[in-house]
Amino acid sequence: MTHKKIVILKGSPREKGNSAILAERVADGARSAGAEISSFYLHSMDIRPCDACEACHENGGKPCIIEDDMQKIYSAIDQADVILIASPIYWFWLSAQTKLCIDRFYAYAGKKPNMLAQKIFALVFVFGDSDVYTSGGINAIRSFEDMCRYLGAPIGGILYGSADEAGDILKQEDLLNKAYQFGKKLGASH
Repeated sequence: MTHKKIVILKGSPREKGNSAILAERVADGARSAGAEISSFYLHSMDIRPCDACEACHENGGKPCIIEDDMQKIYSAIDQADVILIASPIYWFWLSAQTKLCIDRFYAYAGKKPNMLAQKIFALVFVFGDSDVYTSGGINAIRSFEDMCRYLGAPIGGILYGSADEAGDILKQEDLLNKAYQFGKKLGASH
């Protein structure tokens, strides 16, 4: 039996923010199913924006020539079965830290074979409004689905919740339970 490898990309500027808490609950569920977890707190990492040099599509080696912390993420993604993106919703979309990391996925887009098409993607996000539409969460869902469609990658699921103040998500036992079960599903062996 092979254990799944899951990469978690936490895009909140708060290390213990609501989306990070929810992501950790997913990780707990995945670990209980035997999965190995690699987690990255994007806010503390040196990830520079894509500079559109197109070298990633010209070289046969690493995904991107920019020498920054994204190289650590690329290395983990190369070994992963599942990529979980966790972010708060800020100004009607995922956080800037999350978007910066996702933009650098472009380095995989022109590669043959398309490595990301072999990965399962999942999304966890938290918004401060009471509605997924007025909060902008729906924009995150649509963009995430579009990204996966472009990459040819399957979607393992989307989980979201509403929480305004730091730590408010801890008051939502039902959502935390759903996150744990979501993790168990994502972490289930091949």
